[in-house]
Order: sequence, then structure tokens, then C-alpha cells
Amino acid sequence: MHSDRPILGILLMVGFCALAPLGDSLAKLLGSRISLGEIVLVRFALQTVILLPIIRLTGRKLGLRRSDWGLMIFRSALHIVGISAMFLALRYLPLAEALAIAFVEPFLLLLLGAYVLKETVGVRRLVACAVGFAGTLLVIQPSFAAVGWAALLPLLVAIVFALFIMTTRQLATRSDPIVLQAISGALAFLLLLPAIAFGQSIPALALIWPDSGTLWLLLALGFVGTFAHLLMTWSLRHAPSATLAPIQYLELPFATLIGWLVFRDIPNDVAALGIVVSMAAGLYIVLRERAQGHEVVPQEPPV
Repeated sequence: MHSDRPILGILLMVGFCALAPLGDSLAKLLGSRISLGEIVLVRFALQTVILLPIIRLTGRKLGLRRSDWGLMIFRSALHIVGISAMFLALRYLPLAEALAIAFVEPFLLLLLGAYVLKETVGVRRLVACAVGFAGTLLVIQPSFAAVGWAALLPLLVAIVFALFIMTTRQLATRSDPIVLQAISGALAFLLLLPAIAFGQSIPALALIWPDSGTLWLLLALGFVGTFAHLLMTWSLRHAPSATLAPIQYLELPFATLIGWLVFRDIPNDVAALGIVVSMAAGLYIVLRERAQGHEVVPQEPPV
């Protein structure tokens, strides 16, 4: 009989929180070397190549119910759009600020639950959503002044990944998470391939033969992104999601540290205040959901 090991689960989630922004930093480094389409294509190809042997060695069955394939294709399309928008945002924004804006996603999930799924959401959680949005606006304000419309790309990431998580919840009840990720990576690769093949005249889709340094960065991105997902999956095997969801906010200080070490980026005072406000509002919502006995699901990383 399986029993929870919360300390192990928390340590695995902390590992995810360190790896997720590291993967984003690798994508930011690659953004000046090769096209966006090539980065995303290789990212999904490596995810599939890494996970297929794991599925074989662990005796898992690679397959889905026939009725789930349409939902899986939609999920893979959302994954492509979300990752592409995040990687594009990182060409213009500091790592911590891009991630902080994307962390508006938990607020969107709560609002979608209230107004789309007709779930009961109390006044205090709605107020926390408003505060969280205000914090996000504080982060966006200096970024928008510096780079314009690109500062809004993480908002697109948040919207897409909120839909992505709602879709994943429906599939996860019927599918093994690792199998789900492997099939999702393969489908995303197949969906991207025609666009890349016929879009070589478009700079964002053009294939460029990578030099050795770029190739190593691509391989690192594939392994880091895939392993980050696995750490999250394994953490949820050892601890309840309500225990782990608050831990995920460690991504923001990790992103700030990695952004400073790699790019020497430090959020200005207004953006830093916005990050703190958003973190506080998000943590309040997570803890309130847990107190109310509702399911709290950590968000998937846009890496």
C-alpha cells in the first residue's frame, strides 16, 4: 500500500522549482542563436526520445482511450502555443519578470472555475485574485515601458496554460502522467513539423544548423524541461498536491537568482514589489483552497 512521504515530495518539488527557471534561461540563451520554431521542435522531440525508453523500462503501456485523442491533440496544441509564447517573451524580458507575469495563471484558474465550471468561489478569494492582478500589473508596467507589447506575452502564456491544466486534469484521471507527457511530446512534434517544413521562408520557423555550443544548449533544454516535469510528477506521488502547491512559488526567487547569475538581470523596485504582491496573493489563494478542502494542483512549467 502506498503511503505519503511529504519530505521527499517537498524536496522533489524544490528540485522542480530550480530546474524550471533554469530551462527557461536556456531557452533565453538559445533565442539569439536559432529560430523559435527550431527551439520548440527540438524541445518536444527530445521530450519524446527521453520518455519512450522510461516507459519501456518501467513496463508502462503507450496508449490512450480512443475518446481521449481529440482532447490530447488540443492539449498538445496548447502546449506548443504556451511554450512558444514563453520562449518568445524571454527574448525581450528578464527571466524573473516574465515568470512573475505568467504566475497570474492560478488566478485565472480560480476565475475559470467560478465562471466557466460554476464552482463556488468566496469573496476573499476573489479579492485575492484582484490583488494578484494588481501585482502583475506592477510587474508589467516597467517591462511594458521598456519593450512594449512583448511584455504582454506572459499573460498569453498564463491564459494558455490555465486551459492546458484544465485539459490535463481531465486526461490525468485516465492516463499515466509519463505516458501522457510522451504522447504529448510526440503529437506536438508532429503538429509542428509541417509548419516548419513549409515555413522556411519565415524567420521564426527557419531551420539553422546549430554549432556545437548551440547543440549542447538544445540538448540541455530538452533534458532539463523533461526532467522538471518528471520531478513534479514524482513529487505528487509522495505528497498531496495541497502540500506541494505553495512550494512552487519558490520558482520566483530561483528565477531571480538564475536571472542575476546568467544575465545580470535584477527586477527594479516596482517590478520587485509586484512580484512580492503576486506571490502573497497566490499563496493566500492556495492556502485558502487547502483550508476549504478543495483540490490544489501545481501548475505545469512552461519549459
